[in-house]
Amino acid sequence: MSIDWPRIGYAALTLFIVINYGMIMTALVRKIGARVSGRYGIRIYQNYIDLVKNIALRSKITHGVMYYLGPVFRLTGGVGLLLFVPTIYGSAMWSNFSFAGDLVLALYFVFFGTLGMALGAAESGHPYSAIGITRGLSQVTVAELPLALAVFAISLQYQTLNITDIVAAQQGGIFNWTLFTNPVATLAALFAFVGTMMRSPFDVVIAPQEIPIGPPTEYHSSYLALMQTNRVLFPIAKTVIYMNLFFGGATNWFEFAIKVFAIYMISVLVGVVHPRFRVEQSITFFLKWGLPVGVLAILLV
Repeated sequence: MSIDWPRIGYAALTLFIVINYGMIMTALVRKIGARVSGRYGIRIYQNYIDLVKNIALRSKITHGVMYYLGPVFRLTGGVGLLLFVPTIYGSAMWSNFSFAGDLVLALYFVFFGTLGMALGAAESGHPYSAIGITRGLSQVTVAELPLALAVFAISLQYQTLNITDIVAAQQGGIFNWTLFTNPVATLAALFAFVGTMMRSPFDVVIAPQEIPIGPPTEYHSSYLALMQTNRVLFPIAKTVIYMNLFFGGATNWFEFAIKVFAIYMISVLVGVVHPRFRVEQSITFFLKWGLPVGVLAILLV
């Protein structure tokens, strides 16, 4: 079996571009949130400084093997999600490793990192790690329900589970986007989107208003660097999925940057104007609003 080295090279370049885009975007979003609160905010290049600093650190703390594999699984979810979906439609260079039925694999990757972190937290030794695991798995599971139903609806609509084919069906004008051809499925997916981006009011897992704040205090040195890398990569990778499924995809990198930024800002806008939910409030919200809309999307199709 021959190895397709050019495709591997372009996939690695895609990963490099998206990580740097995510580093800058994440810093910009934090700065926007700070300005809304009347603060100056971090420097745009602060993420690079933090990443290099954590990579250079070493620790003598010892935990179980799964504790160290947690951040690796988390990053694998982000990398896999990005590399197995097309980044730029119509380009052989930037189609990555997408294939027929890749939409099913993408849904698995969305959940993969959370499961890895749950297994890692179980070996952290922290007395309240079970609380964090319960919060994380409960919210992610219930938030993914509207997305799964929306994906089911559009797969019936387009009669395919191939992301490239779904993007192809949306070409020819803005009114061919799923946003306009199936607005109910798009709304259901957006419920899931704001719920899985870990911003207010759905940041019940990291819980920045509480001490300790979960994984960022439990992990250290290079393991924290892996988590930082995933925190800039995974949200962009998820946004790429939404862009491809509901907003017509992107045919060049400029369109990619504009669309990803615009979709990403939906969660930012919700986050800066709403306080954090309690866990039971978050779960009730998705069961009360997201789940019925997802069911309605399937019924309409």
